[in-house]
Formats: sequence, structure tokens, C-alpha cells
Amino acid sequence: MLMSQTSQMSRMSRMSQLPFRTPVSAHHREPVLDVVVPVFNEEKDLEPSVRRLHAHLRETFPYPFRITVADNASTDETPRIAAQLAAELPELEWLRLAEKGRGRALHAAWSGSRAPVLAYVDVDLSTDLAALLPLVAPLISGHSDIAIGTRLARGSRVVRGPKREAISRCYNALLRSTLAVGFSDAQCGFKAVRRDVAERLLPLVKDSGWFFDTELLVIAERAGLRIHEVPVDWVDDPDSRVDILSTALADLRGIARIGRELARGTLPTASLRRGTDASPSGGLVGQLLRFAAVGAVSSLGYVLLYVALRPIAGGQAANALALLVCALANTAANRRLTFGLRGRTGALRHQAQGLLVFTVGLALTSGSLALLHHMTPTPSRTTEVGVLVAANLAATLVRFLLFRAWVFPTRRRREAEESAI
Repeated sequence: MLMSQTSQMSRMSRMSQLPFRTPVSAHHREPVLDVVVPVFNEEKDLEPSVRRLHAHLRETFPYPFRITVADNASTDETPRIAAQLAAELPELEWLRLAEKGRGRALHAAWSGSRAPVLAYVDVDLSTDLAALLPLVAPLISGHSDIAIGTRLARGSRVVRGPKREAISRCYNALLRSTLAVGFSDAQCGFKAVRRDVAERLLPLVKDSGWFFDTELLVIAERAGLRIHEVPVDWVDDPDSRVDILSTALADLRGIARIGRELARGTLPTASLRRGTDASPSGGLVGQLLRFAAVGAVSSLGYVLLYVALRPIAGGQAANALALLVCALANTAANRRLTFGLRGRTGALRHQAQGLLVFTVGLALTSGSLALLHHMTPTPSRTTEVGVLVAANLAATLVRFLLFRAWVFPTRRRREAEESAI
């Protein structure tokens, strides 16, 4: 019964996959972009910053837009100022929350918006607004799912003290070493997401505070969504009231929680996959052609490695090492190019299965080499390489069949297996 329910949930998750990205219509009458400004007790900066943002969007953004001030439980004059601005500026709305938390404010504002592209900026506008259009353009065009500003990429210009610079770099280095993330800057307050992605992604994000950004990006990356990075000019706000110690401790707890979920395989990402990410078009013939191209490059690399290693390691060791290196590269290339799987989910399992398939190739090539030396104790180098190439071609055919049937089963085969359960 339980296995049947699991099968049904798996089929439902595939049916609810994200559709293919499409550009936003150039004739959109409703706001195309909703820029959220989360605030807490910002009576000093709120009005000048919002007016500056509003003027910039009116002058530079070619589509209708909205600015949403998300006030998360301010106790000063922030609510009054936000209400005044909303009454004066037609493109501005004001949202009042009863509890604190930047993540909570963004979750509420983004969940209630109907704009195709959702963004947020910090109220101090530390990030130069010239990067706003480059940030959202890949989402409007349909190129990417999420876009983030980064202060740590080549081309960024950052002005801040050494203490905060060190903290930022250490935090992002910690993310790369513990969660193996690929994005460069998790905490820059300058991000955007397509609404269709946000609708699936937000219910999966548990944190309501400063770790919200990191958790959202980790889940998105693990699901194989495309994250676009924009280098930004950024000037530190000397009046920042972020409690660095408590924020750092909360971030460490968040990293530990996400790490446990990744280790247990419980991070929910199935509903975030794009429908086109399952398998490249072309069926068996297309897969064979792509596999053959990968195999040709892999075989060339194998021969070059074998010839280079043979004088140092001997025939059998050179064969094993060359085959191992090429098997790892071959599995990764076929995973992405032949069978259309993206993201890190399942990558380690696929490599482990690929190594088992590698033993078949090792047995064929090593056996062929041993048989050749048994029949001809001192074969020429040309004969030796020729025999190995022929054996490797046979191993390649076997590898394709095992890849298609076991390592990267097609959707139809997987569905048949689940129906049988």
C-alpha cells in the first residue's frame, strides 16, 4: 500500500513539473515586475530610498511595475510613512505584517503578487540600481529562473570594511565547502525570481529570517533551476543594524538543517523541475548519436591517456587508470548531454553506478589485453592499441545499454517500473 502511494506521488510530481520557460509578453498591461522592499523600523531611510527607486524604475524600466513596501512589525513611524507613500505614488503598495523576519516579509509579499517577475532590494539601496534591469532581464526573456546580485564575482565593485568583507567571504566559502553550492553570493539583498518558480519554491522554504535567501537558492540549485548572477556595485551602509552574531548563529543552524536534509535525501525538489529537463528530444536515435559523439571523444582521450601512462605504469595499470578517468568524464557527459539530467540531485549515485558499468569495460579491455599477450608475448604498440580500441568499442556498446536501462532509465521505463510496484 505504501509503495503504491509512493508511486502515485512520484507520477503526480512529474505531472506537476514546471513548464518550459517563455518570455513575458511585450504588451503586458499589468505590472511585469514587483520590487519588494522589506523594512523594519526604517523611518529614516524609507521615504528617500523608495522615491529614488520609484524614479529609477519610471525612467529606465520599459514595462509596468509595482513597488511593495513589506513592513514586518515596525514599531516606529515606518507604517505611517509607508501608508503616505502608497497614497501618493500609484505604483506603490504597502503590506503590514504582525511579525518580524525578512524571509517572512518576502514570502508574504511574493506569494500575494501576480507580477510575472518578483524581486527585492534592501531599503538602504546599497546595491547600485543600474544593475536592476540586468538582474530581471534574463527572467523576463525566459532565459533563467532566478537572478541574484553578487558582490564576489569579477566585475563587482564593493566598498565595505574589512570585517564585513571577511564575514561575507567566509560565509560563502562555508556554503561551498559544506553544501557544495555553485552560486557565489547568497546574502546580497538584490534578487529576483519568476513567479511560476516562486509559487513552487516558497512553500518549501522553512526559514523566515536572514537564512531565507540561502535556503531558497540551495533548493533551487538542487532542483536544477537556472540561477543567473549579475556583478553589482555595492556600498556598505554604515548605519546597518543587523546583529552579526545572532545572524551568523542562525545561518549556521540553517546550514546544518539543510545539510541533514540533503544527507537524508528529503529536500523536496521534484515539483521544481522543468518539464524539458527530463530527457533530450530525439528518442533512441538521438540518444545513440549523442552517446556516440561522447564516446568518440572519450575513446580519443582514453587512447591519449593510455599512451602517456604506458611507459610509466605498464600496460595493465595504464589501461585501468585511463579507463577510470574517462569513465568518470563519460558518465558526467552522458548524464547531461545524452540523457538530459541536470543539477546535482542523484549525481553521486549515477557516478557510482557508472563505476560499476566501468568494471565491465575494464574486464573486456583487460581480458583482451591479457589474451593478446598470451597469444603474442611481445606485440607491437600499434597492435596493442588496436586491440584495446576494439575492446573499448565493444565496452562502449555495453555501457550504452546499461546506461539506458539502469543508470539513466527513460521516463517510460521508469513509469512502467512504478506501475508494476
